Amino acid sequence: MPIIKAHFLKRPPARILLIAMRFLGDALLATPLIHSLKQAFPEAKIDILIYRNTAGMFEGNPDIERIITTPNRPKLRDYLTLIPRIFRRYDLALAVQAGDRPFIYSLIAAPCRAGVVPPKGAAGWWKRYLLNGYAEHDNEHTHTVLQNLKLADALRIPRSHALIPPHSGSVKSFLLSPEYAVLHPYPQWAYKQWTTEGWLDIGRYLRRQGLRLVLSGGPGEEEIAYLDALQSKLPEDTVNLAGQVTLAELADIIARAKCFVGPDTGITHLAAATGIPVVALFGPTNPVKWAPWPYGYRQDRNPFEKSGNRQVNNVYLIQGEGDCVPCDLEGCERHRSSRSECLCRLPARRVIEAIRQVLR
Repeated sequence: MPIIKAHFLKRPPARILLIAMRFLGDALLATPLIHSLKQAFPEAKIDILIYRNTAGMFEGNPDIERIITTPNRPKLRDYLTLIPRIFRRYDLALAVQAGDRPFIYSLIAAPCRAGVVPPKGAAGWWKRYLLNGYAEHDNEHTHTVLQNLKLADALRIPRSHALIPPHSGSVKSFLLSPEYAVLHPYPQWAYKQWTTEGWLDIGRYLRRQGLRLVLSGGPGEEEIAYLDALQSKLPEDTVNLAGQVTLAELADIIARAKCFVGPDTGITHLAAATGIPVVALFGPTNPVKWAPWPYGYRQDRNPFEKSGNRQVNNVYLIQGEGDCVPCDLEGCERHRSSRSECLCRLPARRVIEAIRQVLR
């Protein structure tokens, strides 16, 4: 349960800082809390403090006044630049991660503070005593969206469950016709990766159904090389967007697709937020905590259970093969470059059947 120390907001805050310093998916999953704040305090100016490489996830978000960025691994000069920009500039600061840096930034930024904190007995459990309100981090039983929204409860404001995807307002015209499906084959970490053969099989299946293929991917050299190799084995009219569009442009492209298939990665969260049919391929990761948030889902309970394939609204979640799923570890070799046998054994026929289901 969220903890409130009396009611620390004596008046509506005029300036709010929300601190969300992690990966792309985590950034997007903070938008329901941001929207809750804007709905409750429509006159407030809401700034966000995030890692530089996640800024694109907030492009075009009408709830946000200003985006403040910091490197993932800041140096002394970065701290010296950032601290004067936020020092006591806000009435309220919220940190949605339990780490040390978000916590310290919230102390610096505002006299009133709320945040996610480590559970009792864990390192850093004492942070709660320096906050006006808090919610304990739960890595197993609570979806990230719902955990963030516990901070809305701490503020005694209504919850808004809707994710707000980025929006650019410009779409590559050649993708508007004919109809297409978007595949995102390359996750950030290798232990979340499905097989090349599986991607080829579902790509060819989708093309036989009359859908043009669009491959999405980031600007990394390895990712571009992987998608180039994949494209060379797919139908000639396959479009490869790796490194070619911004996150907001990609969101607009995905929003016009007939369906999306992707692994456990930030772009799959983004696709789910657009409302189109999504097939999400999960291996070691606990879907209770990290499943894509289904479009239009407004319940205060987790949309997915720990095991078992299930469709909720626009999201069909498929888990890998094996009794160990989900182990919630970094692959079979316990590191981010590891393989995951549960995903290696996931047959294309199961994914194709899920595609059939979401396209009905």
